[in-house]
Amino acid sequence: MEQTSALGRPRSEPARRAVLDAALRLVRRDGYQAVTIKGIAEEAGVGRQTIYRWWNSKREVLLEAIIDLARPIAQPEPTDDPVHDLRQILRGSFRLSPVAGPIISGLMADATNDPEFLAQLQSELLARRRALIRETLERAQRAGTVGEGAELNLVTDMIWGTMWYRVLSRHAPVNEALADEVTDAVLRLLGSAGK
Repeated sequence: MEQTSALGRPRSEPARRAVLDAALRLVRRDGYQAVTIKGIAEEAGVGRQTIYRWWNSKREVLLEAIIDLARPIAQPEPTDDPVHDLRQILRGSFRLSPVAGPIISGLMADATNDPEFLAQLQSELLARRRALIRETLERAQRAGTVGEGAELNLVTDMIWGTMWYRVLSRHAPVNEALADEVTDAVLRLLGSAGK
């Protein structure tokens, strides 16, 4: 489906994809702070005007890139087993951390003094990820897989907090093994909550 820019001009999907892929490559290679619109344009083989026609800044390019990257990997189709779904969501999300971690850390740093961008980051990415975990935990409670009575907002923050602490401190890996450990810890925590 062809998207339209804010100016009403249709986006070229191949150019859009080239820009997003180039931005991800540059973050992997050079780090978030070193990425520029000029560098993205050169890496993608497009003019800077093409990028500025569709995005206002590198952070908007990278926000869209990370949302696109995460969608198929970290948001699998729900099944009848919410515990399986939780495990798969966390495995997918944590598997993305080598790329997503530096980008989201950079985006959060950019948002520190920009309330408008913080609201955009929250609404388009962070709040959606939190909601996905909370909804999955609610489904697990309704299915009787985990106990009632736990504060699911707090449990959700504990899940993401574990990941973010490791992403920022780099003291231990963020990987599928951690996803399984966190899922098992959540099950133990919620399993005893209703007893």
